[in-house]
Amino acid sequence: MAKANIKRVKSSEIELKDKLVAINRVTKVTKGGRTFSFSAIVIVGDENGVVGHGLGKAKEVTTAIAKGIDDAKKNLMKVPIINGTVPHSQYGKFSGAKVFLKPASNGTGVIAGGSMRAVLESVGIHDVLAKSQGSSNPHNVVKATFDALSQLRDARTVAQQRGIKMSRVFNG
Repeated sequence: MAKANIKRVKSSEIELKDKLVAINRVTKVTKGGRTFSFSAIVIVGDENGVVGHGLGKAKEVTTAIAKGIDDAKKNLMKVPIINGTVPHSQYGKFSGAKVFLKPASNGTGVIAGGSMRAVLESVGIHDVLAKSQGSSNPHNVVKATFDALSQLRDARTVAQQRGIKMSRVFNG
């Protein structure tokens, strides 16, 4: 399956909200003893179709989160949202994690677990059915969710790529 064109967005143009997905304490054992550091996965989004993810590593939790936010602002992308849900069903995969996104009717809510929920809420999706299969590692689930979101296309994009009118997209 061909990857859709990912639309990059500049973080200076929009107001972003950040969500912390996971913090992991990492231990490095040296001759002098144990050295602790932290890694943090952060999602940033404007809840209106723009979302990004980042990873920050530092000796302190607050510094790791700040680095994660900075990294996430560098990796922003635009996602098509139609009536508060995804335009069509889509699978996403990264490493051992697989995710499935399915459009839902108005009022359903975000039916997703853990790190998928943080990504979908940050992007501004209000109604979606989602399933995470395989690995439950937050790093891989977030990246698999971004893979699925990056493959989403709205009707206007499909019409442009095929070189046909909007009315022909739905009538085939």
